[in-house]
Amino acid sequence: MQRKAVRRGSRILPGIAVLTALAAGALGLTGCTGGSSGGAASDSKAGGNPAAPAQPGKYRSLPAPCKAGVDSKKLKAMLPAGDSLTPEQRDQMYAGVADASYDGDRHVGCRWTAQSPEETRLLSVGFERVVSYDRATSSDDDKAKQVYVRLLTDAHLPFPGPATSPTPSAPAPTPTTAATTAAATPSAGAAAPGAPSPGGSPSAPVELGSRVLDGLGSQAFIEDKLSPAGATAAQARTVRIVFRTSNVIVKVEYSVQPSLPGTVPPSAETQDRAQQLAQALVERFNE
Repeated sequence: MQRKAVRRGSRILPGIAVLTALAAGALGLTGCTGGSSGGAASDSKAGGNPAAPAQPGKYRSLPAPCKAGVDSKKLKAMLPAGDSLTPEQRDQMYAGVADASYDGDRHVGCRWTAQSPEETRLLSVGFERVVSYDRATSSDDDKAKQVYVRLLTDAHLPFPGPATSPTPSAPAPTPTTAATTAAATPSAGAAAPGAPSPGGSPSAPVELGSRVLDGLGSQAFIEDKLSPAGATAAQARTVRIVFRTSNVIVKVEYSVQPSLPGTVPPSAETQDRAQQLAQALVERFNE
């Protein structure tokens, strides 16, 4: 009887050991449920279909700013050369001076200066290619939009929407509506209390002002600033256009500084020339 018990025990003990091991394993799995599920989720995420990183921006490089879209005809209209300049001096003036840049694929610019006894004109063009260093969260275009919105905010202009119009239902100001509005105010020198027609007296200068622009790149705005008048200092007008095309921010700045006090550079003409250059730059980037 004792030998049977021993043999039976020797047969039973391995079975008990197996059951004990299985029970311990089950307890171990139960106690590690949080860690195991986290690992499984991690493995599933890694082996699944994670969101693909955003594609790079449309532009991988920048054109030469002294030549991109700035043809000689536009330069001569914006920067008339003085009669005293030699042909070599004129060529040098219209060639422009490139800004110093440590990364020609990210920031480049060019400047022009034209001086005459009557006035000084300054023109500058700058390109910035915006790059997102974490395209898992934002694309190059998204980063460029953020840069544009910051510049728009610094200019104290609303985003989005056109410039403030005289009435809520009126369209954005145009040269005709702006001239009508200016002529209708006392400061415009209106001779009669009634509102004059758009083709009224041309003596009232057209002031277009700063505003958001439509149809220029992806997003655009224009700033128009006139320096304060003084007894001996002439008023200088500076027009600045900023627009975004994909992941590139373009800045155009055009200043007209008369030599004699009392001469005010016209808003419409100065803005029109700056916008023509900006449109030429848009077409250059769309090539």
